[in-house]
Amino acid sequence: MSNKVALITGATGGIGFQVAKRLGEDGYTVVLNGIEDEAGAARVAQLQELGIEAEYYSFDVTDEVAVTSNVTKIGEKFGKIDVLVNNAGGLGGRSPMEEMTTEFYRFVMALNLDSAFFVSRAAIPFLKKGENASIINFTSNAGWNAGGPGAGIYGVSKGAVHTLTRALAKELAPAGIRVNAVSPGTIDTPFHAQIKETKPEVFASWKDSILLGRLGQPEEVASTISFLVSKDASFITAETVQIGGGQALGI
Repeated sequence: MSNKVALITGATGGIGFQVAKRLGEDGYTVVLNGIEDEAGAARVAQLQELGIEAEYYSFDVTDEVAVTSNVTKIGEKFGKIDVLVNNAGGLGGRSPMEEMTTEFYRFVMALNLDSAFFVSRAAIPFLKKGENASIINFTSNAGWNAGGPGAGIYGVSKGAVHTLTRALAKELAPAGIRVNAVSPGTIDTPFHAQIKETKPEVFASWKDSILLGRLGQPEEVASTISFLVSKDASFITAETVQIGGGQALGI
C-alpha cells in the first residue's frame, strides 16, 4: 500500500478524475468521492488497471453528517490524509438575484462553499498526521468578475472559497499544512458537452477570449495540482493559481 493518501471530492468525472489519476501516478493511494456509484466503481476499476491503488466513497459533500462520518472513516482507515482536493462543486443553475429563491441561493452556496468547509473541517485532524500535507480548493474567474448572466451567486460562492483558502492557510500554517486554490478557466470536459453538441459555434467562440487561443485540458489542471501538493511547492501557501490560458485578462 502506498504511504501517501489523497482524497478527491467529485472525482467520478471531468477534472476530478484526472486529478485522481495524476496523483495516483505520483504514487498516492487515491480515495475518490462522488454520488454516482456506477461511475465511481468504473473509475476505480480504470485506475486499478493502471496499477493505481484506488477506493470510492459515496457521500454528498453538502451533507454535514455524511461528510464527517465518511471522512473520519477514511482517515481512520489510513491513519492520515496527506492531500485533500475539494473539487466537488458547480454552477447549480442560473437565476437573477431579483427572482432568486432562498432555496436556490442556499443550494449554490452549499454546493461550493459548505462542501469545502465540511470536508476540510473533517479532514484537518488527519491532515495533521500527514506528510507535507495540503488542501487544494477550486475557485473560479467568477470569484473575481462576479459571474456571467444569472451566475452571480455562483461568483459569490467562489469568492468565498478564495477567502476560505486564505483563512485555512493562516490557521493551519503552524501545523505545517499548506492550503492553496486553483482557478480553472474554460476546460474541455463533459461539463460543456451539451453546448458543444447543440451550439458548436458558441463553444468554438469561447477560445477567442483566451490569450493562448484554445480551451484547457483536464490534465493541465491535474498537473498544476500535482505540483502544488508536491515538495517542490513546499513554500507556497494561501495562493490561488489561475489555469486559464490568460482568460482572466479578457480580450
